[in-house]
Amino acid sequence: MLGRTANSLFWMFRYLERSENTARLLEAALRMALTRDVVSAEEEWRSVVSTLGIRELYQETNDTFDGHSAWNFVLRDKANAASVREMFGAVRSNARVARTNISSEVWTAINESYLKLDPMLARPVSQSAVGEVVQMIRRAGTRVHGALDGSMLRNESFHFARAGTYIERAESTARIMDMKYFLLLPSLNHVGSRLDNGQWDQVLRSVAGAGAYSWLNAGYIEARSIVEFLILDDRFPRSLAFCRSALRDNLDALARMHGEKGRCHELMAEADERINNLTVDQIFDRGLHEFLSDVMARNVAIADAIAEDYRFLA
Repeated sequence: MLGRTANSLFWMFRYLERSENTARLLEAALRMALTRDVVSAEEEWRSVVSTLGIRELYQETNDTFDGHSAWNFVLRDKANAASVREMFGAVRSNARVARTNISSEVWTAINESYLKLDPMLARPVSQSAVGEVVQMIRRAGTRVHGALDGSMLRNESFHFARAGTYIERAESTARIMDMKYFLLLPSLNHVGSRLDNGQWDQVLRSVAGAGAYSWLNAGYIEARSIVEFLILDDRFPRSLAFCRSALRDNLDALARMHGEKGRCHELMAEADERINNLTVDQIFDRGLHEFLSDVMARNVAIADAIAEDYRFLA
């Protein structure tokens, strides 16, 4: 397979995952903002923009963090190169490049979703429409992932697509958790309070984990058990443990197909060592922020190594 084709498959599914994760983050913020006063609601939108890493860019053209301005900047603003509209356009562009390496079902799911979503984002999204737009983005992700699982050979194309998915998913889960203490809580005095519990519930909803966590914990919201769930529980498909395991399996499959392992496999093994047999108490003893920062740095290094090992730019 040509490196540029592998690159397109990898980034097609990174952008798809990023779009869906952004939609989940917006959905959780919309839910939270509806129950807050104006000042607190603006803090919620500030946290969303900050989590996505576009706060400075946002403030170049916006003076306040009202909901309408925030979700339109995230979803469609031309000044935001990382908007969902741009990302989904990149999904479709990469799908075109890799067209002969994906099934007709995957292409149809991407193309039809784009043709429905792009007109919705061609004009400002009103408060009455934002919920529908967010749901559309989430459905698009679900549809494409379903088409990939149900119609693709387990060949190079599949494994590059899945590697991109799990690299991006781990990054998103880590960033959302890191946001918890540094952006959502006004003060450490709120830890364990009603506000604290509400913010942890928002974190769970942002990673589609509220239902699974509630089922396992009888609805009891507590920071320690949520951190354990999102980092160490390999039953949950958006936990860091699950993403690491799935990424490793796909990289191992690529190594078998190519007959050799590269730098990305070495880094993957090192990352596994950091999380295997780890306890939640050890994470808190070290510091949640420090642990998550290390996870994100290693994630970037693995992604860069994949690109180099498989000659994405060749």
